[in-house]
Amino acid sequence: MKFDPADLEIRPLDGADLEVVLGIVEMLEEAPHWSRAHFEEILSVGDILPDRISRPRIALAARDAHSWGILGFIVASLVAPEAELESIAVAQAAQRRGIGRRLLASLVTRLRTSGIRDLHLEVRTSNRTAIRFYEAQNFMQTGVRSGYYADPEEDAVLMTLHLI
Repeated sequence: MKFDPADLEIRPLDGADLEVVLGIVEMLEEAPHWSRAHFEEILSVGDILPDRISRPRIALAARDAHSWGILGFIVASLVAPEAELESIAVAQAAQRRGIGRRLLASLVTRLRTSGIRDLHLEVRTSNRTAIRFYEAQNFMQTGVRSGYYADPEEDAVLMTLHLI
């Protein structure tokens, strides 16, 4: 895949992106395999809107402006003054091109603007690539949750990025 980082646009995820997002998730073993209904719920809540009853979320997409293709996405839920990184995924053919870093940086900017102090996440202990990625983005390991994941059962490494 030919890709120019200058052509990358980060924007809110919307319903038109759903099929591509589901395709990305399907191709990545380590991505959360959420149902279509779960993604639809995320998209119906939209960006930070304090008047919504549902848990507010930020969902962003990375789009190659040249090809108009969605290359990755990120989703975080907010319970001020904290947020949880629920998912970040980049299409396999587009990995290792800085797209994940750009998605995370855009999310962090939005979280800081919203007064969020800490961004938390859980990651499988076996997912060393993801752990190294998060460490490179200044996340710190804050604990372990035993047996957090199922199928297969595995512990989760808890990590936090302090935003303030």
